[in-house]
Amino acid sequence: MADANSHTQASPLFLREAEIRRGVELLYFGYANMVRGADGVLATRGLGRAHHRAMYFIARRPGLPVSDLLRLLAITKQSLSRVLGDLQTMQLVAVAVGARDRRQRLLTLTTEGAALEAALFEELRRGMAAAYTAAGQGSVTGFWAVLAGLIPQADRPLVEALQAGL
Repeated sequence: MADANSHTQASPLFLREAEIRRGVELLYFGYANMVRGADGVLATRGLGRAHHRAMYFIARRPGLPVSDLLRLLAITKQSLSRVLGDLQTMQLVAVAVGARDRRQRLLTLTTEGAALEAALFEELRRGMAAAYTAAGQGSVTGFWAVLAGLIPQADRPLVEALQAGL
């Protein structure tokens, strides 16, 4: 059996259980390894992956409404409330009232929050850049297509808005 880093071509029978399982396993172990460094940074502050994901998306869209973050993270209001409460208490996230709709809560990272998010992203960037370099441009494009295919059609506009910088 080839090792996980081999660049063997997928079988023409790529929809068989063995090939699907290989993809799931590579995705699982690749993700676990990618976030390991960021997990260590988070642990020093008593934070976890939910905090990281919230900070990541707030960094991508400063002024992000809480309702949009809730949709992006696909977690309960209660869970998001806990995460945002922690981040606010640690002065990593600031909340402002919407100018047009005073009920709206807009999220931005504080200076300290932005610095932490940048350090966390650097942990992710190094691993992704190395993997992208090893795989090559065509493989990265194929990887993106597979990952996009895992996103439900109804949620794809959320991802596209992030990529467009909206």
